[in-house]
Amino acid sequence: MKMLSLILWVPFFGAVLVALLPAGQPRLIRGVALFHAGLTLILSWSLLAHFDRGATALQFAEQVVWSATIGVSYALGVDGLSLPMVLLGTLLAAVALLASDKVTTGVKGYHAWLLVLEFALLGVFMAQDWSLFFMFWELTLIPLFFLIDLWGGEKRHTASLSFVLYTMGGSIFILIALIMLYQATPHHSFAMPAIAEAARNLPRGEQVWLLVAFLIGFGVKIPLFPLHGWLPLAHVEAPSPVSVLLSGVLLKMGAYGLLRVVGIVPEATLLLQPLLVGLALLSILYGGLLAWRQTDLKAMIAYSSVSHMGVVVLGVSSLNEIGLQGATLQMAAHGLIAGALFLLIGLLYERTHSRELADYGSLVRVTPRFTFLIALALLAGMGMPGLAGFVAELHVLIGGFARWGWLMVLASLGVLLSAAYAVRTLGGLFAGPGRPELAQLEDLRPLELAAAVPLAAGLLLVGLQPAPVVALSSAKVAELAALFSRF
Repeated sequence: MKMLSLILWVPFFGAVLVALLPAGQPRLIRGVALFHAGLTLILSWSLLAHFDRGATALQFAEQVVWSATIGVSYALGVDGLSLPMVLLGTLLAAVALLASDKVTTGVKGYHAWLLVLEFALLGVFMAQDWSLFFMFWELTLIPLFFLIDLWGGEKRHTASLSFVLYTMGGSIFILIALIMLYQATPHHSFAMPAIAEAARNLPRGEQVWLLVAFLIGFGVKIPLFPLHGWLPLAHVEAPSPVSVLLSGVLLKMGAYGLLRVVGIVPEATLLLQPLLVGLALLSILYGGLLAWRQTDLKAMIAYSSVSHMGVVVLGVSSLNEIGLQGATLQMAAHGLIAGALFLLIGLLYERTHSRELADYGSLVRVTPRFTFLIALALLAGMGMPGLAGFVAELHVLIGGFARWGWLMVLASLGVLLSAAYAVRTLGGLFAGPGRPELAQLEDLRPLELAAAVPLAAGLLLVGLQPAPVVALSSAKVAELAALFSRF
C-alpha cells in the first residue's frame, strides 16, 4: 500500500476494529482509537521529509482506474494547497480523541464515528478525481450527523438535521456543476486535470454559472453569509471535541474546494471578483458583530469562525499571490485557533456546566494553565503580532489592498471587532472579582495539556517562524496567481 493510501485508510480500519471490540471495555476502545489516530498523525507528518516545496506538480500520486467506461478513478495526491490541510486534519483528529475521555455513553460508537470522520476529511484533501472528492465530501455528513445527534446538547436533533439539510442542499449545486463539466470533457472523465481543461475551454457565460454553483455549494461549508445558518447551532450543540474538527477542519473543506475551482474557471472568477469580495466583507463584519453580541462562549467562537473564514475568501478574492498566500495561511491559522478555543472552552464547561461569560471571573488565580492557553488562542484570533493569526491576516490585508484599495478599511473594522470581543472575553473570564463557587476549580490535567499544548505551540511557531509554513504552499500559490495574470 502506498503512503497516501496508508494514511487515508488507517483511520477507517481503526474504526472497523473499534466497532468489533466489546462495548464493555471503554479503555481498550479508547486506546485502539488513539493508536490509529496517532499512527495517522505520524505517517502524515513524515511526508514533510520528502515533500518538494519548490514543485507545483502533484506529489505522492497514485491512481487505480475503477471504471474506464465512465472515467472514474481512485486517484490520490497532495500539493502545496492540500498537504497543509492533511497535516492540520490529522493533528486535530488526534487532539479531539485525546479530549474525548469524558465520553461515557456509547463509547464504541463515538470513537468509531470520529475515526470515520477523519477518514472522510483526509479523503477530501487527497482526492484527485472529482467523483472521489464528492464521495468523501458527502461521507463527512454521516459521522457528523450521528456525533451531533447522539452525543450533542439539548438541541442536538435540530442541530444535526439543520447541518445535514444545509450541506446536502449545497452539495446538489456541486454535483450539477460536476456533471456539466464531465459532459464537457472529450472522453468523459472525472479526473481533475481533464475537468480543468474542459472548464477552461467553455464559453465565459457557462463558466460563470458553474462558478456560481460551486460558490453556493462550497459557501455553505465555509460558511459564507448568508449560507451560514447551520453553523452556530451545530457548534453549540456538538460535543466540544467534535467542534474542534467541525470548525478546525470541516470549514476548510469549503475554502479548499473554492481554491481548486477558481483555478479551473479563471475568466469567470475575474468577472465575479466583486461578488467574492462583497461576500467576504459581509461575512467578516456580520460574523464579527454577532460574535460581539454573544454571551455564550461557544456561540461566540462559532460566529467568529464566520468572520475568520470571511478573511480566507477575502484573500481568494484578491487573486494575487500575497492575497492567495494569506488565504492558505488563514486556513491553517484558524484551524489551530478555533481548535484550541473549542477544546479549552469545552474542558471549562465540563467543570462548571456553564458557557455563559457572566458566570466566570478571576480564573487567573485558580487556573493559570487555562488562563495562559485561552489567552494565547484569543490573542491569536484578534491578530496579535507574533502569533499565527497576525501573519495570515497581514498577508490578506496587503493582498486585498493591492487589489481593492481603501475598501480594505471594512476588513480592518472586522479586525477591530475581533479584538473587541477577544478582550471582553479575556476580561470576563480572568479579571474582576473572584467567585466563591469557582475557588476550587481544577486546572488543566496532564492529558488535557497533551491535547492543548500542540495547538498552542503551533500558534507560536507559525507566528514567530512563518517561513516554513509559507514555503509549503508558495510554489502552488504562485502558479495559481500567475494563471489570473494572463487575463
